[in-house]
Amino acid sequence: MSNWATTREIKAQPQIWTSWAQELRASIDDLREWVANSGATEIWFCGAGSSSYLGDILCRALHVTSVLPMRAIPSTDLVSAPETFKRTGVIPLVVSFGRSGNSTETIGTLDLLDALFPAAPRLNITCNKDSTLATRQPASKASQRVVVLPEACHDSGFAMTSSFTTMILTAMAVFGQETPEEFTANIHEVSEAATGVLAEAEQLADKLDRPQRAVFVGSGPLTFVARESALKVLELSAGKIPSIWDSSLGFRHGPKSFVEDQTMVFVFLSNTLHSRRYDEDLAEEVKAQFGERTVLTIGNTEDADVHIPCKLSDGWMSVLHVLIAQWLGVVWSNQLGLNVDNPFEGQGTLTRVVSGVKLYDVKEG
Repeated sequence: MSNWATTREIKAQPQIWTSWAQELRASIDDLREWVANSGATEIWFCGAGSSSYLGDILCRALHVTSVLPMRAIPSTDLVSAPETFKRTGVIPLVVSFGRSGNSTETIGTLDLLDALFPAAPRLNITCNKDSTLATRQPASKASQRVVVLPEACHDSGFAMTSSFTTMILTAMAVFGQETPEEFTANIHEVSEAATGVLAEAEQLADKLDRPQRAVFVGSGPLTFVARESALKVLELSAGKIPSIWDSSLGFRHGPKSFVEDQTMVFVFLSNTLHSRRYDEDLAEEVKAQFGERTVLTIGNTEDADVHIPCKLSDGWMSVLHVLIAQWLGVVWSNQLGLNVDNPFEGQGTLTRVVSGVKLYDVKEG
């Protein structure tokens, strides 16, 4: 297992977060001041694939305390149907996430902003200092800031792992309400917890049979951690383990039909008591209907199958819950005889950085 870059990148996350927090701490107040003075009337979180799921997690985690409305807008949606997002009087602060910073939709988003939203301020968060996202300047005089994450989280593996979690924590710092000191303390707490979670994930992988299907569910921000988790298993297994996601309440409304023999249902338990009651009820229902071994609960409760020793809000907990799927995805990919760092090797169907998408001039209509 240790010969895979993806394995090393997953295990490196606690140290990456701690080191990055020290560097980012000095910039938090300046970035927040820039956001406050940007003239924006709402915040758009944009990205493609896993980078777009960041926006959903952040909106659920931060909108209650945010001065400006927050929207999660996948760059794939923005590029393909820009007319559905342009509204009179709205000046968006566009936060673009990108591991490589060079995907076609990332470039398309920058082109689109120049054409339709020339006054929109931009915050680009990327793991690649040489990328288009890091180096390109707006065609207009729009204000722009760039945050380049440590090279250590510029994952070389196919699946986003440390890049995903470090971008979440970066955005939590910029758009959250914690002081820089509180942010640093939270990073240390999740980093310490992550070490334990990864150890539990390794033990769990030794005990579990590889499922034929996988389901991930959660509430609030953890709903979209479930989405990323399902994608990790699907990607790393090259589609050989079909995986779906939903909210804990939404799962009953049809998607539960996905469960059959040799399906594993992972239930993320919220740290918000009200939400956790629904998570736990679903877990008990699925156990009663499909058997105890069908369900695995993950959270900060003593009776959780995987205990996460952290009491922070679900936004912070998101980076801990996703570790389970990252690790199991690697183990199952390896068991399937795949190249974990490139599960689609030889197929030519999916690549680490999406390419081959033709961009059309937005002015053509």
